[in-house]
Amino acid sequence: MPYHSADRRRVLAAAALGRTVQEPGPLPFEGELLRSISGTILDVSPHLIVIDTPDGNEERLVIAPWATAWRGESLSPADLPVGSNVIVKALQAGRVVGRIWADITRITGVIQSIGSEGRDRTVELYCGPHRGRRTIVIPYRSSGRLRVRHPQFEPGYLFDAIGVREGGVAQARLPATSQPPYRWTAVPAPSHNYGGVQSRISGTATWSDTFDCDEQGVAYPMLERSDTACDDAGVSCTGLPYLALGSMLNVRNVCAGRTSLLPIVGCGCLAGRFCDRCLECGTSPRGRILELSPHSFVELGGDLTTGCFNARLGMG
Repeated sequence: MPYHSADRRRVLAAAALGRTVQEPGPLPFEGELLRSISGTILDVSPHLIVIDTPDGNEERLVIAPWATAWRGESLSPADLPVGSNVIVKALQAGRVVGRIWADITRITGVIQSIGSEGRDRTVELYCGPHRGRRTIVIPYRSSGRLRVRHPQFEPGYLFDAIGVREGGVAQARLPATSQPPYRWTAVPAPSHNYGGVQSRISGTATWSDTFDCDEQGVAYPMLERSDTACDDAGVSCTGLPYLALGSMLNVRNVCAGRTSLLPIVGCGCLAGRFCDRCLECGTSPRGRILELSPHSFVELGGDLTTGCFNARLGMG
């Protein structure tokens, strides 16, 4: 993420308040910890996967008999191609693989223009002031499923999909949400305002692949514009309180019953414009309250292809 001062701010805030600097990550008292591992596949068989991690280490992990994999579609872990970039959810002291996502990407932005390449669609998206623009491809075989949940397929409307990177191109495969019915500049006003008096805030948690590899942290919509140098910050239909970069949040996955302590490391201004709901377990209150790094999302028990979970957050 672009805000490299988040760690420094966390340390300074703890010193000012006379607190111990808290390390980010899952809280250990809620059952067996999950471990997220990312890297490139060096070798894979029905029972073993070898991953080259970004720090140059080699991870040799046992694949559980019930393990599943996804690379644009569900497949057997042994069928993943060598060289794929993967995110692995491991348990049993982080040595047994339960789930693998290969070459996965999340495509979240505002539709700018739509073109075509044969039967496939090409879409240019504005992904916010911190993430720039990107051009994606919607394969013809995926277009029906995406259009059902993105009926306003025209410039000015929000878009959010799960896809894969192939040959340097992002291909959208699954809708990550039902498209909000309003243009991105017409976010509904909050129906309530927490005003700093609520100890816990409920809503939707999603993930983004724009974080640094293996980073622990969240992007939060309601940061001061002067704090982030972002004119788009401070928009949310959830009525979130303003918080500072580097603040520690207690983030709970209500669906999985898992909690992590995580710092705000970036601005989630685009996420704040999605006034949608997560339906993973029941129905969440309306609005996205944060974006998680893939690493933190997985360790909280989230499924990257589902794309969200019902969350509750408080100050760490």
